[in-house]
Amino acid sequence: MSPTDDAGTAPFAGLTPDFVLDAVESVGLRPDGRMLALNSYENRVYQLGIEDGPMQVVKFYRPGRWNDDAILEEHRYTAELAEREIPVAAPICIAGLSLHQHQGMRFALFPRLSGRAPELSDPATLEWLGRFIARIHAVGAIRPFKARPALDIASFGEEPRQWLLAHDFIPPDLLPAWTSTIDQALDGIRRAYDRAGRVRTLRLHGDCHMGNVLWSQHEGGGPQFVDFDDARTGPAVQDLWMLLSGERGEQVRQLADILAGYEDFMEFDTRELHLVEALRTLRLIHYSAWLARRWHDPAFPAAFPWFNTQRYWQDRILELREQIALMDEPPLPA
Repeated sequence: MSPTDDAGTAPFAGLTPDFVLDAVESVGLRPDGRMLALNSYENRVYQLGIEDGPMQVVKFYRPGRWNDDAILEEHRYTAELAEREIPVAAPICIAGLSLHQHQGMRFALFPRLSGRAPELSDPATLEWLGRFIARIHAVGAIRPFKARPALDIASFGEEPRQWLLAHDFIPPDLLPAWTSTIDQALDGIRRAYDRAGRVRTLRLHGDCHMGNVLWSQHEGGGPQFVDFDDARTGPAVQDLWMLLSGERGEQVRQLADILAGYEDFMEFDTRELHLVEALRTLRLIHYSAWLARRWHDPAFPAAFPWFNTQRYWQDRILELREQIALMDEPPLPA
């Protein structure tokens, strides 16, 4: 099944508090009634109190997004990382299983990790993040994913473009401008990939933004990486560019700090810097299509009321035009 397919008009309609508690009880745990819904739209995630044990996190997977093989491949990857004492949220195995089902709904349990957002203005923090991402990548390079797809131009750019057009999401009066602009953007992405040449790909976190990194407040501190749900195969720089922000000068300094830590454990191919703005552009295209694909889920119109308005698509055209210009600029220096 395609990772972009969805099942049903309201895939989580039956996910009541009683259902959540019954599912967790079905694997032999005893919830104590404490339950907090966490911020997640693609899946549904809850923090639960457990009798005679620490609090845990239960994730219910969106029907139709990943097949079982792809989910288990993510679980095995995070287990490999945890075995090497890399601080990630790996699923808890119960009776030898990490993926469970309750009345057709698949779910997994994870340890509850606590922490604050990292201080990205601190060079030492960026260096620390770089070291741990390099350790994640060193494990990711050991073997490839087989069930999970690659992050590439076809899956994150060309296919989302076709889907949006086929499902009539673009307002008719903006259609010529949007089509022309996205085609120019895709051409710019292809040129960036050509400049980078044949770069190495490996197993990635895939969505390594600050919402998926918690800075431990225990003695010693340090980053903890959560939510490998978007793990894919791709270039290493995909897990680095989302840590960069601000003007170009600020990004240059941030990148230098990240790579100072990264290259303690993993060599970085500087040709991949040609892909930074191309990958950012692919993420923007993919994000619009992701919102459109999920629009039948009642949680999405409530959370993203600005989506699919005339203003939204006008802003996306301007955003892509800015990216077209950025992709033709020299890459960030290493």
